[in-house]
Order: sequence, then structure tokens, then C-alpha cells
Amino acid sequence: MGEKPNPNANAKPVSTIGSSVIPIINKLQDIIAPVGFESFNISLPQVAVVGSQSSGKSSVLEALVGRDFLPRGCDICTRRPLVLMLEHCSVSPDDDGAEWGEFRHLPARRFYDFSKIRREIQAETERVAGFNKGVSDKQIRLKISSPNVLNMTLIDLPGITKVPVGDQPSDIEARIRKMIMAHITQENCIILAVTPANSDLANSDALQMAREADPKGSRTIGVITKLDIMDRGTDACNFLLGRVVPLRLGYIGVVNRSQEDINYNRSIQDALVREERFFHDHPVYNGLSDKCGIPQLAKKLNQILEQHIRMVLPNLKAELNARMVVVLKELRAYGEDMESKAEQGQGVILLSILRRYCEAFTAMVDGKSQEILTTELSGGARIHYIFQSIFLKGLEEVDPCEDLTDDDIQIAIQNANGPRSSLFVPEVPFEVLVRRQLARLLDPSLQCLRFVYDEMIKISHSVQATELQRYPYLRRRLDEVIGKFLHDGVKPAERMITNIIEIEMDYINSSHPRFIGGEKAVELATQQLKSSQEIRSQSNNDKTSTAGNTAGANSSRSWSIFGSKASSMENSSSRSVGRTFHDTEHSSDKSRSSSTIKLREPPSVLRPSEVTDHEAMKIIATKLLLRSYYDIVKESIQDLVPKVIMHYLVNHAKRELHNTLIQKLYRDNLFEELLQEEDDIVAKRKHARGLFHVLEQVIQTLNGVESEVSYRHSHSSIGSTDSITGLPR
Repeated sequence: MGEKPNPNANAKPVSTIGSSVIPIINKLQDIIAPVGFESFNISLPQVAVVGSQSSGKSSVLEALVGRDFLPRGCDICTRRPLVLMLEHCSVSPDDDGAEWGEFRHLPARRFYDFSKIRREIQAETERVAGFNKGVSDKQIRLKISSPNVLNMTLIDLPGITKVPVGDQPSDIEARIRKMIMAHITQENCIILAVTPANSDLANSDALQMAREADPKGSRTIGVITKLDIMDRGTDACNFLLGRVVPLRLGYIGVVNRSQEDINYNRSIQDALVREERFFHDHPVYNGLSDKCGIPQLAKKLNQILEQHIRMVLPNLKAELNARMVVVLKELRAYGEDMESKAEQGQGVILLSILRRYCEAFTAMVDGKSQEILTTELSGGARIHYIFQSIFLKGLEEVDPCEDLTDDDIQIAIQNANGPRSSLFVPEVPFEVLVRRQLARLLDPSLQCLRFVYDEMIKISHSVQATELQRYPYLRRRLDEVIGKFLHDGVKPAERMITNIIEIEMDYINSSHPRFIGGEKAVELATQQLKSSQEIRSQSNNDKTSTAGNTAGANSSRSWSIFGSKASSMENSSSRSVGRTFHDTEHSSDKSRSSSTIKLREPPSVLRPSEVTDHEAMKIIATKLLLRSYYDIVKESIQDLVPKVIMHYLVNHAKRELHNTLIQKLYRDNLFEELLQEEDDIVAKRKHARGLFHVLEQVIQTLNGVESEVSYRHSHSSIGSTDSITGLPR
């Protein structure tokens, strides 16, 4: 396609050097470009051209191509990176040596008129970067096929600028520098640092950025332009010999086309002839022929790029293979599209998805998942943690008497006695109190059930069956069905746990072999009370030991006197009471005239009086009985509640989930809706498939030439030195 004018009859090859290696990279560029280089995140060997505005970058590139095709002007012209893939082709009788260009954004359209290439570069730049000097890092990709070029890939980057023009932002310099650094910091990038001869090489912006990206100078080639306009009596010999700013790859000096040449549309071939004459006639440069001229620059770039490609080819292949594994895994995750599976039937596909999901769910619960985490507990391990570290330990830390005071127990005992005093620990208050404490076991048991239910929901959400990523509606319906299924499994477990607690409360088995019993409790309580009394008595004796025997004697006399007085008072009281009843019986009229004794009314709330030793013993005994029986029931609950939860919820889900999903979801009228993919998934699969096919082609291409490259390199390097650096190969 495209127009085909008469080719330039005066065109001649810059060099006859060819290579079978560089075209491989160009072919890779062609293969990868349609799906986007950002998808691969790999760096292919190429040459980036860096320089300030008006440094002569455009003239150098056009000289390498042999054609005038780049936009020109006094302001910034390169406003988007231009990836220029040069491909050497042989002259054939059919095209008479014709040259052509092809843009990646206009595939299959060939431009034979290079002035139209210039206009298309301008139009494509303005389409993205605007009309008023804005810049963009989005690349323009141009392939030029010609018998007058050497195989290489060049990237023309925007010129380093200092002052914003047009609608450029105030930080235009920083933006351009960032764009340049993004390219030249890649290890596979050869840096072509362009500096005009009429400026200070030591302060060259291009060389400074190259040094920052390539501190060792092993990837940088210096190009000194405009050698013909240096002041008379001066030359760039020291620069070209690397005596000012050394570079391992050295320097090449060139002569640019003058503005007059451009204005009069003089051909680049004529400019190359004048350049050759200039170096030949110059008294200094004629002795540096290997460091001067566009042909030498093209030859050197071709050789450096080819050697660099040979060096990075094994790592590039390994990187592409690794990338292919990632893309293949991603492609498998998206699965085949429904069109390719139409012959299988939607029902078969749905059954397969449900089966694999249930298998993955069960494997996660049982700890047999293929993807076992190493950073945290997951799946069934979390359920085990709930049983052992939360439920069991939580019950172990509970004191059954922590919310019962001695007053509470004393009141319960006295209320159970009624109007009588008990000689032993009454049975009724013990049963009342122990039932109240056993009832407290219900809440933590139901909390344990709720915790496990939440974990089962989490497991159902975390199961990532491959196809579920493709079918969002199926995923939502699956979550709904499983949520209701697990919720229904909670109900019988909840009833069973409640019944177990109520059974324990309904019958207090005081004959349990591990129960302490009343007699033993009284015995232990008596011992504890006696022990505490002895401790208090000993403490009191220590406090009064300094009083001596005198105090003891006085005390004895006091108690003796108190006892005598008490006996006398008791006899007197008896006589007095006898006379009172006698007088009352025989002299009723006289008693009516005496005053009436009134008792105070009992308060609305009665609290027990001071605790006697006997009552204290019964309180201690009751606590012993409570703790003994509570521990028996607690151990039973610790054993039964996890069993109930596993039976009614966890194991029930493993047994019945698959059948439930089939009953709820496997319906003819739901197939199409459940297996509907999102557009995003379809697009991602298409993109991944494209990447995979591209990688297959790329790796196949590399495999086809790897042995040839190795063979040629091994034979050409025996006993030879590097033509670029002069070092042994």
C-alpha cells in the first residue's frame, strides 16, 4: 500500500556490514509491539539518542538513515520518543532499491515518500502531545527498510531543555530528564550522547545524564557534532581520544548539514561526501579516520549493538521463558472461552466447577489444600484454634464462685432452712446455686458455635476455584447458597448445645463418682475453718504477748466474776419471771394499768446477722460442692460442644455441600446466566492469549538463531580482539 515514487538514484549504502543478530531484535519488536511492550516488562537491546536542543541529534539520525524525514524547527521538535527500527534490505529488481517506512499505528501502510513520514510524525505527535510544544512519553514506532542502512534500533528522545515555551509546564526540564532516564537506565540500552563541538564537553548535559545512568561508561558512545564550526585554530582531538571525559566505547566526530543545506534541500548523500572531504583534508582529523564520520558511527553502532545482543541473548531468552510461564498460568486461570467449550455443554461445565469448588472447600477444612499458607493459620486450623485456645481455655479461666459472695450463699442457705436451723449443709441451696452457675456455660458455648460459623463462611469465600474468577454471577449465587446452607446448619447445633446445658441443669447427679459429696465437703470445710481460726488466734496472741501473766490472771478473774454474776442474774431472772406470770394470772386488773412493751417492725429487706462459725463452715462447704460439680459438668461441655459443632456444621457441610449446590444451581434455566463472563475477563483472556502466542513466536525465533550465533561468535573470536574496545574477546 502507499505511493511509490522513483527511488534516489544517487543513494549508496553507508556500509556493507550486515548482521543476522540485530534483525532478530527488530523482529521481536515487530512481534511484541501489537500487544504492547508494557505487557512484557522486558528490555530489548537498543540505542537511545540523548542530547540538548540544537545539539545536532536530528542531523545525526537522518545521516544514519540517509533521508531527510524528521521534523525541524527552532524550538523543541522531538516531543515524543521516536523508536526508529532500521532494517537493511537487499536491492531487488522489482523495487529498484526503493526505501520505505511503516508506522506501528498504521500497520500495512508503507510510506515511500519520506516527506510524508515527516508529516505523519508531526500529526501523531500533535494527536497525543498537543499543538503547543507539550511532551508525552508515549512512543511513536517507525520501521525503515532500506539498502542504505545498517540493522539497528534507535530511540530519538526529546532534547534536554531549560526554559519552558508555549504551554509547556514550568517543570518541563525535570519531565524530559525523567523520560530520558527511564530509557537509558535500562541495562540493555546503549546510550548515544550527542554534544556539539562548540560547547564545553565537560559540562555536557548528555554526558552528565549518561554518567548518572551508566557510571562505568560501558554502555555510552560519545558523538561530537558540528566539528566544522569550531573556532579556527582549535580542534576536538582530545575529546575524540577520550582525554577529557573517558568512555570505554569512545567517541565519534561528525559534521552536520548546515542550515543552508537544509534550506536548499541538498541531499544527505552530498552532505556525506562533503563530510568525508572535510575529514580527509583536515590536518588533525585525517589521522583519526576510525573516529570520524557518519559511516564510522553507523559501523560502530552496528558492531556494538550486535555484540551487546549476543551478550544478553541467553538472559533475554531465560527472561522470556519465565514470562511465558507466568502468562500460561494466567491464561489457564481465565480458562477457555465458552465458544471453544460449546461442544461440552454448559451443564457439564457447571457440574465440573461445582465439583472442584467442593473439593477445594473440603481440602481447606481438612488442611489438605495445595496452597498451604506459611504466614498465618487458615481453614480447619483456625477452627481447631477456636476449640482449644479460645473455648476450652476460656472455660478453664472461669471461677464458678466468682459472682457469689458469702452473703449470697448464707442467704440461700437460711432461705432453704425456713423457720428451722439446719445441722448440716442443706441440699436445696446447693442445687439452686449450681444450676445458676451451669446456666452460665450456655453463652460461651453458643459463642464458640458462632465463631466456627464465621470461619466456615470465610473458608467458602477464600476458596478460589479457577473458573469462579471468570463467572462473577455464579460466584455471587454460590456465596448466597452456601451462606444459607451454613446458617441452616447452625440451627440444629444451637438446639443441641442448648439441650445439653438444660439436661445438665435438669438433673444434678450428686452420686457422680468424682463428686466430692456432702460429708467430705463438711469435713474439708471444718478443717479450713479451724485452720483459719488458728491463724487468727496465733496472730492475736502475738499482739498481746507483752501483757504478761498479770493480764491473764485479771482476765480469769473477770470471766469468773462475769460467770458468777451471770448465774446470779439468771436465778434472779427466773424468780422475777415466775412472779410476773403469777401476778398476771391473779391480778389482771392491776396489769392493765401498767405500760405496753412494743417491738420494732421488721424491715422490708432482711439481711442475715453476723456469720457464726457453724454458718461459716456451711458456706465453705457449699463452695466446695459448687466447684466440684461445676468442674465435672464443665469438662463434659468442653468435650461435647466441639463434637456437636463438628457434627452439625463442619462435617455436615463437607458431606452435603455438593448435593446442595447441585439442587440449588444445576438448572437448565440458570446455565446461561451463571456462566456469563464479564467483559473485563474476556478482554484479559484475549490479551493473555495474544501474549502467549507472541512469546511462542519470540522464543521460537531465538531458538532458531541461538546455535548459529554461538557458532559464529566462537569462530570469530578465536585469537582476535574486540574491534570496539581493543580488548581480547
